[in-house]
Amino acid sequence: MSISDFTATLNNGTPQPLSAYKGKVLLIVNTASQCGFTPQYKGLQELYAKYHDRGLEILGFPCDQFGHQEPGSDAEIASFCEVNYGVTFPLFSKIEVNGDNAHPLYKWLKGEKGGLLGDKIKWNFTKFLVNKQGTVVDRYAPTTTPEKISADIEKLLAQ
Repeated sequence: MSISDFTATLNNGTPQPLSAYKGKVLLIVNTASQCGFTPQYKGLQELYAKYHDRGLEILGFPCDQFGHQEPGSDAEIASFCEVNYGVTFPLFSKIEVNGDNAHPLYKWLKGEKGGLLGDKIKWNFTKFLVNKQGTVVDRYAPTTTPEKISADIEKLLAQ
């Protein structure tokens, strides 16, 4: 399997086959608007602005499974991200990343790269880096800022 085998719903309700991102480097992040890590939206947007033209896509997946830190509707989340952080990268509908109702994409991501808690996502802003072939190459803890991933993204873009 690869990232291209999945479909997710954009925050406007449109189904998005992830095959649309084939040949791109992807940074996939579970996000939240009321989290201590929420300011990372700024760094994510900076990465997107810097590398999008070279083939980077950042995919944001809001999730309310950690401390009820993403209570808003998809429209409220999109507005918050745009107004407060100028987010222009794709945001998807709110999903679950752990448990029986976890989105199939996240079940696959966790199976490809386990973390400190095995196959569970620890908290908001866990990040997965996917290469142009659709393979997960790394997983980053919520505490890893987007800026610290820059060099890894550059390496994958150069391949």
